[in-house]
Amino acid sequence: MGHANYAAGGVDFDGEVYCPFKNTEEVFAFDPYEEFGARDTKALTRAFDENYRTGVVDFPDAVNMTGVYVTCMSGLIDIFGWDMLLTAAGEDPARFGETANRYARWAQVYFDALAASDAPVVMVHDDIVWTEGAFIHPDWYRRYIFPNYKKYFRPLIVSGKKIMFTSDGNFTEFIDDVAACGVHGFVLEPLTDMNYIAEKYGKTHVFVGNADTRVLLGGKKDEIYAEVKRCMDIGKGCPGFFMAVGNHIPPNTPVDAALYYNEAYEKMSKR
Repeated sequence: MGHANYAAGGVDFDGEVYCPFKNTEEVFAFDPYEEFGARDTKALTRAFDENYRTGVVDFPDAVNMTGVYVTCMSGLIDIFGWDMLLTAAGEDPARFGETANRYARWAQVYFDALAASDAPVVMVHDDIVWTEGAFIHPDWYRRYIFPNYKKYFRPLIVSGKKIMFTSDGNFTEFIDDVAACGVHGFVLEPLTDMNYIAEKYGKTHVFVGNADTRVLLGGKKDEIYAEVKRCMDIGKGCPGFFMAVGNHIPPNTPVDAALYYNEAYEKMSKR
């Protein structure tokens, strides 16, 4: 996938980056069934059930779920890496779209297994954008990503599952597209416009976010309070709003800042 710095001091940086694909023709010809083989639906369901039950035991007061990360775009990023993915998508969007469709057909079994699981809520994580939004033309997403979502989600909806959708980055331009695929909720980083979600979907959908973890890293109480208030002012009037730091609380966050964030939340949480 390439490399990035997440941990403090960049200690997680990995300079050993290798792509097994020599050219875009290999990307266009890629067949996940040949490379990975078929997955067993029952075995996947057992794994999802185990994951869900572990959460229920460990966190009995939480909204427990299970889910999948490499839904479609994230799966393609993981397989091809950023450079080869962007090159293939730019060189021949239609052929790369067919590669995406083949991957989605292979991955459908994960959603069939989720539908058969005991978990009442499933998390579908797919990083379809980056910080500035779409990295392929939006029309491509609407031709190759969202139609596959509808196929993925059909058995989940039939089985009565609640679907939570997560993407990093800014997916504001695709909020309506994602909603139209049948999801019941959104999990978002601070880049995505939570106010839009609250105004259009706040009475019908769940949404989780979207405080900026960088504010906590700074540790200034007045800034932390203002960030919590910003989120609460948007979401507090919506029945399905969960206050959260939308891009996680990394381990180098000052403990006092995290505690004050929670204190500010509790102060403002009463409806």
